[in-house]
Amino acid sequence: MRDQSNEAFAKVAASRLPRRAMMHGVGVTSAAAILAATVRTAGAAGVGPFPEHPKWRFVFVNHVTTNSFFVPTQYGIQDACALLGCTYQWTGSETSDVAQMVNAMNAAIAGKADGIAVAIVDPKGFDAPTARALEAGIPVFSYNADAPPGSPNRRLAYIGQDLFQSGVQMGERIVKSVGSGDVAIFIATPGQLNLQPRVDGAMASIKKSGAPINATMIATDPTANVSLSKIRAYYLGHPNVKGLFGTGATDTDNIGVVMRQYGLPKKGIHGGGYDLLPRSLASVRDGYLDFVIDQQPYLQGFYTVMEMFVFKVSGGLTGPADINTGLKFVTKEGVTPYLTTQTRYEGSSSAAQIVPRSGPIG
Repeated sequence: MRDQSNEAFAKVAASRLPRRAMMHGVGVTSAAAILAATVRTAGAAGVGPFPEHPKWRFVFVNHVTTNSFFVPTQYGIQDACALLGCTYQWTGSETSDVAQMVNAMNAAIAGKADGIAVAIVDPKGFDAPTARALEAGIPVFSYNADAPPGSPNRRLAYIGQDLFQSGVQMGERIVKSVGSGDVAIFIATPGQLNLQPRVDGAMASIKKSGAPINATMIATDPTANVSLSKIRAYYLGHPNVKGLFGTGATDTDNIGVVMRQYGLPKKGIHGGGYDLLPRSLASVRDGYLDFVIDQQPYLQGFYTVMEMFVFKVSGGLTGPADINTGLKFVTKEGVTPYLTTQTRYEGSSSAAQIVPRSGPIG
């Protein structure tokens, strides 16, 4: 029975092969045969303490598949799959196109994926495909971005940062560093669930503090060059601003660029934001950004595979469970190891290695 379903999957997958493959002489029939053979020869895996099991295939649906932020996420997926004897597919959209992501989920359902992980970046767009997958017996987990509180979305668990709470903590940092004046909080895609909760949390925190800070949400763009242009234009139009803060990796990186270009720390302007892009880390080191926030993207891949595997191997009796992958402020005092260590866990190296550590922890 398993072989029949695998062959059916191979035919479905082959029918979706990129046009480029056809141009290189790979026909649908031969591609289907190759895929079917691959699935069959993968066979069953018996890993560590676990019993012999099918080589389950987990599909990750992402909103920005080529974004460098998710390099360590994919390493985490790879490592967990290698550890557990599973395979994975990385698919979705390069531009946060919800329709493309839904199409990827539908393809995973048609292809009889053993589990689906999706970044739920839209409040309603993933409700129906999640329900279809669950009705087909395919477990669905969210990672990196989750359905809003009270949503009818039936995903089984969320693995990622508590986004609203991270915004609250960023807001507290803004109050402490800026004190008073105008502050801009930049967001690439207003309303998108991986970013908007951070803005909302920061705004709520600033308001609760009672500090005389006028915080404004400013829309940029997912495209790096457009984001940079908009952040630069905002500063030039508001030279008396006291703080520039990003809610995503690209905006934060570009804030660092603008802070450096115009020497803004010397003018009493503060900056900060999210994620560990190399240039952002260099901006922290050089004093142009007060902080960046690490949300541990490696764990968002690794833990999600672990949850899907345990769900499958236990017949759904164990788990699922929400996992908060945490929040860490990286400041000038602690940024050096991030810049001097090339590691798979931060996405700066593909090599599997043990990273040596010395000194106290904390």
